[in-house]
Amino acid sequence: MHARHAVALVLIAALAAPAFASMGGSPAPEPASNPQGEIKGSTPITPRQQAEQLYGGAYDDVAKANLDVANGKGKNAQKKFKRALDRALDAVALDTTYFEAWNLVGFAARKLADYPRSLAAYGACLRLQPGYAAAREYLGEAYVELGRIREAREQLAWLERLSAADQVKTLSARINEWQAAHPDSLAPAPVAQPDTSAKAPASGSGN
Repeated sequence: MHARHAVALVLIAALAAPAFASMGGSPAPEPASNPQGEIKGSTPITPRQQAEQLYGGAYDDVAKANLDVANGKGKNAQKKFKRALDRALDAVALDTTYFEAWNLVGFAARKLADYPRSLAAYGACLRLQPGYAAAREYLGEAYVELGRIREAREQLAWLERLSAADQVKTLSARINEWQAAHPDSLAPAPVAQPDTSAKAPASGSGN
């Protein structure tokens, strides 16, 4: 949900509460924030804090989507990945230096098979934080899914330099799985053979 949508819902709830109470229902819960983006008794929310709230929601969406994938609920997972992507995009719009949110944009876009957006987001993340191992691993996995193994190995080399053992193990496994499924990719290129279709010159010609 976009931040502006959340503000609209808060306003709607505030306006509807008196009417709802007069009908004998329970009062609406007090909203966490007011339309000015301030939490009661606190300082105004900064763009970074709003971005972090969006990132937290997107992170939860990804966790739920991954659970749906594990349970064979692909369509539900796609909806949650889309919601995570929308929230993460809103987060980086609020704070373009939020490299973790860029990484999440890349992850959610990749799960939706939007590889151009995914690669661009991982690139933005790594320009801000070149040593962010999670993004290096996920970028490598994106390259594997695209069959770009040389570039995946470049990310693996980065992870090895970063001593990111867990990420090295995961990406190595993905590369090995791809190569096992594509054995022809390991075969050496055939040696070029000379063209024998042309007739040899007649004996003694040119003498």
